[in-house]
Amino acid sequence: MNTKSIGVFDSGVGGLSVLRHIRSALPSENLIYFADSLHAPYGNKTPEFIIERSVRIADFMLEQQCKSLVVACNTATAAAISHLRHHYALPILGMEPAVKPAAAVTRTGVVGVLATVGTLKSAQFAALLENYGQHIEVVTQACVGLVECVERGELDSLSTRSLLKGYLKPLLDHGVDTIVLGCTHYPFLKPLIESMIPTHIALVDTGEAVARHLKQVLADSALLDESGRKGSIRIGTNNSEPNAQEVILRLWGGEDPPFELQSVSL
Repeated sequence: MNTKSIGVFDSGVGGLSVLRHIRSALPSENLIYFADSLHAPYGNKTPEFIIERSVRIADFMLEQQCKSLVVACNTATAAAISHLRHHYALPILGMEPAVKPAAAVTRTGVVGVLATVGTLKSAQFAALLENYGQHIEVVTQACVGLVECVERGELDSLSTRSLLKGYLKPLLDHGVDTIVLGCTHYPFLKPLIESMIPTHIALVDTGEAVARHLKQVLADSALLDESGRKGSIRIGTNNSEPNAQEVILRLWGGEDPPFELQSVSL
C-alpha cells in the first residue's frame, strides 16, 4: 500500500506549484498529476460543473491505485472537497487561500487577496474571513484572465503585466503589506508580482504548508513510503494546444525533467 501513488489535480497547470512542494517534502512518493486544462479556468464555472469534473478525475486517480488525493485548486476545493470526502474512503487534502498565515504575518493589519471569482464567492472563503479576518482588513481582488495567462505560459508578457497592474492597484492603494496568492496558478507569477510591488510587501501561498500537512496525514495513516528510493512522477493533461507540454516543462523548471509527460483524454 505504501508504494501506491499520491494523486494531485488542478483545473490546469497551476497545481504544479503544489506538486513541486510535495516532491520536495516527499521525495520517495510516487506522484500522479492531472491538469484539467481543457476546462480551465474553474473560477467562472458553476459548483455543479466543478463537482462533476472533480468526481471524474477522482475516479481516474482511483483507477491508478492512488492512496491519497490532493485537490491542488482553491476553487475546486471550495466547490467539491466535501462531496469528494463523503464519497471516497481515502485521505483527501485541499487548498484554501492563506488568510490565516497572512493574518499572522501582517504588521499593518491590511491584507490583500488575489483569487478567482469562484474562490472569493465561496462559502469556504467566507468562513476563512469569519475565522481569521476579524481583526484585520481584507481587501479582495478577483483576477479574471490570470489563470489563462499561466496556462499559455505567459509569465511576463505585456498582457499579463497589464492585468496584474490593474489587479494590484486597488491592493496597493489600500496600503496592504501582505498579499495572499489565492490560486495555485499565481505562484508562477510571483517574480513578476514582486517586480511590481514595494519590497516590504510579503507574498503568501499555501503550497508548502499543504505538502507538510500531506506528509503528516500519510504518516498518521501509516501510508508513508519510507523506502528511501526516488519516487516516480507522471503528469497528464487534456490540453490539445501545440505548446501544452512545453508550458509544463517551463513551469516545472530544470533542463532534465524528472517526470513522464502524457496526454490524457478525460
